[in-house]
Amino acid sequence: MTTSPQATSRRAKPTSASAPPHLAIVLFSLAMGGFAIGTTEFASMSLLPFFAADLGVDEPTAGYAISAYALGVVLGAPLIAVLGARFARRTQLLVLMAVFALGNVLTALAPGFGSMIAARFLAGLPHGAYFGIAALVAASLVPQHRRSQAIGQVMLGLTSATIIGVPLANLIGQAVGWRASFSLVSVLALLTMLLCALFAPRDQAGRSNPLRELGALRSGRVWITLAIGAIGFGGMFAVYTYLATTLIEVTKVSPAVIPFFLAVFGIGATLGNLFVPRFADRALMPTAGCILLLAAVALLVFPLVAGNVWLLAIDIFAIGASVSLGAILQTRLMDVAGDAQALAAALNHSAFNTANALGPFLGGLAIREGFGWTSTGPVGAALALLGFLIWIVAWRDSRSAPIEIASRSDTASLANAPPLAPDHSRSDPARNPVG
Repeated sequence: MTTSPQATSRRAKPTSASAPPHLAIVLFSLAMGGFAIGTTEFASMSLLPFFAADLGVDEPTAGYAISAYALGVVLGAPLIAVLGARFARRTQLLVLMAVFALGNVLTALAPGFGSMIAARFLAGLPHGAYFGIAALVAASLVPQHRRSQAIGQVMLGLTSATIIGVPLANLIGQAVGWRASFSLVSVLALLTMLLCALFAPRDQAGRSNPLRELGALRSGRVWITLAIGAIGFGGMFAVYTYLATTLIEVTKVSPAVIPFFLAVFGIGATLGNLFVPRFADRALMPTAGCILLLAAVALLVFPLVAGNVWLLAIDIFAIGASVSLGAILQTRLMDVAGDAQALAAALNHSAFNTANALGPFLGGLAIREGFGWTSTGPVGAALALLGFLIWIVAWRDSRSAPIEIASRSDTASLANAPPLAPDHSRSDPARNPVG
């Protein structure tokens, strides 16, 4: 696993003229891509009635556009990670954002629903690979004991999109048209390209190869970690997908209040990604287990508090905070993947989108069977507990056979890389924004 350049190499302080950008600027640049991706992923759901009417399809059919994007994520993440193994990470970030921008431009210009399906699939292809590469870049720029915090700060782009980007895109969609919302996402993607071109650390072409990346698929630890996310994360999606309808039908709130609850969820997710990784950097697997249990409790009480606006808001906040599990599992995958870092990091988002399909499907089954809108809570709790059972297997394995965090090849390659910031930042905690 890659560790910080500061942790593996002592170099002379660079001159001010050649000093690389501060860590916070690099993380912000990477997070901007997450903001763009999060905006299009979640805003598409709220814009569904608008593009369905404009393209002449009913809403259930329009939902295929959401599925096409998710399919692009699931297939694109491992495929791009393997094909991009020999390319520099900075180059991959730029190309992935370019493809993402193109997919959203084509979505905005789609003349019919068929072309929109194709455009959404194209836009989804770079999603998982971008987050995977961005996580590897962020983790490589900090000491080993701060990796989860750095990854969590990159993921803040995704979670903050649920507070700012999604409401903004929805507002633009209602005022100007849904096509303008996807155009906004394209602009955000181009901004990310500019920031990464200016501030992402320059690295050499990758020394990995496709066969080595595919070697990650032979690791049982990789598959167990992916299973934790694919199943345990499904509980959150089971409730979130049907939250708006539950608020109207059960809580009896006005549709105008729904954005408030969506924002509460986003705030919980953002604060979770900001603070929970600090505990994960001290105890990675125990923190993951605690998050799964807390999520199960919050999902289980969902039907009990659905009738009270304020208690429901607290519960939604707690469910949102469980999103921090993503950064923790990302770190775990980087630990167990050996030399196949890019593929393992990207597969985390394939697992995330598998959960995005599994949770709503099972929650929808419970609703159609007549158990009510709040039945998504117990369904979600069951998924979170099943994820916890899988976590127990992974935890017992990690205790019986400790993981070697850094391989020799990782350390050697980092020893030849320039440090992100002057070495004196190591002795001055106030200068390092992560921590």
